[in-house]
Amino acid sequence: FSFLQERLRYVLVLLLLLHSTDSFYVPGVAPINFHRNDLVEIKAVKLTSSRTQLPYEYYSLPFCQPTKITYKAENLGEVLRGDRIVNTPFQVSMNVEKKCEVLCNFPNKPVTLTVEQSKLIAERIREDYYVHLIADNLPVATRLEFYSNREEEEKKKEKDVQFEHGYRLGFMDGNKFYLHNHLSFILYYHREDVEENQEPTYRVVRFEVIPQSIKLEDLKADEKSMCTLPEATGSAPQEIDPSKENQLLFTYSVHWEESDIKWASRWDTYLTMSDVQIHWFSIINSVVVVFFLSGILSMIIIRTLRKDIANYNKEDDIEDTMEESGWKLVHGDVFRPPQYPMILSSLLGSGIQLFCMILIVIFVAMLGMLSPSSRGALMTTACFLFMFMGVFGGFFAGRLYRTLKGHRWKKGAFCTATLYPGVVFGICFVLNCFIWGKHSSGAVPFPTMVALLCMWFGISLPLVYLGYYFGFRKQPYDNPVRTNQIPRQIPEQRWYMNKFVGILMAGILPFGAMFIELFFIFSAIWENQFYYLFGFLFLVFIILVVSCSQISIVMVYFQLCAEDYRWWWRTFLVSGGSAFYVLIYAIFYFVNKLDIVEFIPSLLYFGYTALMVLSFWLLTGTIGFYAAYMFVRKIYAAVKID
Repeated sequence: FSFLQERLRYVLVLLLLLHSTDSFYVPGVAPINFHRNDLVEIKAVKLTSSRTQLPYEYYSLPFCQPTKITYKAENLGEVLRGDRIVNTPFQVSMNVEKKCEVLCNFPNKPVTLTVEQSKLIAERIREDYYVHLIADNLPVATRLEFYSNREEEEKKKEKDVQFEHGYRLGFMDGNKFYLHNHLSFILYYHREDVEENQEPTYRVVRFEVIPQSIKLEDLKADEKSMCTLPEATGSAPQEIDPSKENQLLFTYSVHWEESDIKWASRWDTYLTMSDVQIHWFSIINSVVVVFFLSGILSMIIIRTLRKDIANYNKEDDIEDTMEESGWKLVHGDVFRPPQYPMILSSLLGSGIQLFCMILIVIFVAMLGMLSPSSRGALMTTACFLFMFMGVFGGFFAGRLYRTLKGHRWKKGAFCTATLYPGVVFGICFVLNCFIWGKHSSGAVPFPTMVALLCMWFGISLPLVYLGYYFGFRKQPYDNPVRTNQIPRQIPEQRWYMNKFVGILMAGILPFGAMFIELFFIFSAIWENQFYYLFGFLFLVFIILVVSCSQISIVMVYFQLCAEDYRWWWRTFLVSGGSAFYVLIYAIFYFVNKLDIVEFIPSLLYFGYTALMVLSFWLLTGTIGFYAAYMFVRKIYAAVKID
């Protein structure tokens, strides 16, 4: 499997990193040096649209094809993203200019598109598709220039430059469709320092394109596949009429420019962000909120607890203090095992698995080892880590199941290994059937699906069993008080102790701490942007963990004071309250930011959103549960109980 080779490559990269800590650029691949006239291969990745969310492979449209089509062997992450990297007939040589050249081999015989092909191209143009090419692993970008300040346009002609990933397939004017059939490639190279008598070497540091639509009659082609471009003012665009056959020429030109950008920082163009201030603002805002919360929490809880514990521990205590105070009254029931302990421990095991996976992925990405230049690396690493973290998930689930007086450990281990992954696999399989129906490259091929199933049942399942076995054999968690034989009656609860009110209250703070980062993550997933701010993400993750733990402790304290000892499930549900807000935000994002109108793209969006919300609920619920469990054990260990 190609993704096994990818894993070996990571191990090698890590070993190399340990050897050469002074090298600046760890991620991806080693730089390729070109001499003049060396072939710089242009490859196609896919066609994407944020309106349909369905990627297609390059040759799904009738572009010019090379004599032999060869697809690159891809890793797991690339396959799951819908990348299908393939060679193209563009002939680009290092530092060699081309004025205008016909792409398909017959200059005097234009390409004839059938009615079906014309219809397909017109449909893709209407759906706002972008074409993604790469040269030396660097994605193509379209330069967008605009004036930042309209009033000073005359005084200062300074333009803001932004880059759009890929180039537009074509454009619409009224009800007419126009195809970009001429591509002007602008490649930037950096000249490397070499010895005096050696041939100079170059490295590709930027890849831009200016797409143009030029009518067949205006492109004058000769026998040698050369063509002349018309004057910019007098040319008409190449219309594609979906109701009849169309004739056109695919042409391209190549222009090289020298650049000061070093190879190590060539990705900066694609990752430039104008709103880093927003990130800092959100981080500082979140830190302030969390410190504020910590302050309030420590004041209220610690002062109240000290008073409670001091009162409870007085030898000459009068009965009425016992009557008016809350949480000590339920000491004989607080550790009574809940309903469905197997399902609870299984969900918490999956939460631990997710927590370990996310923590390691964000940390490794923060060190720069999963940069956008190593395509699909993030996805591949996340899949493998989730499989291998099964041993931790199993261990924690097994130990908790034992603590909750469970006996059927084999069934519990199977439940842990299959419950959450089974839901994920089921939803993905159903969505995949719809994508298959659309013939999109985003559909996971059958062999990859079999490989994923083999990983699940061949790596994850045995590891979960292994962890569960050791967790179940280990001493259960030591609960400081004994559980009474007869359960205590629970008094009638106030309205604000309702589960749903608790979810709404507990979810606000963790969600507020991370929602700006959520916007950038959504843009990366749904609008084909690059997400690379893993340093910020790591900080946000730490803040999320802290705020979830604190909220959970507050909620469980109030619940026990209200003499309601059924806290196990409730804490898990309430701590994951921020997942409810993530769902609300996803709906808001769908309505306001995306112009998806068709059924299948909408289904994909909400299907994947449901998976994200479920995973986020498991993650935050697990964090909150363990924080609350530690807190409850601490406070009951501090009081003297007859």
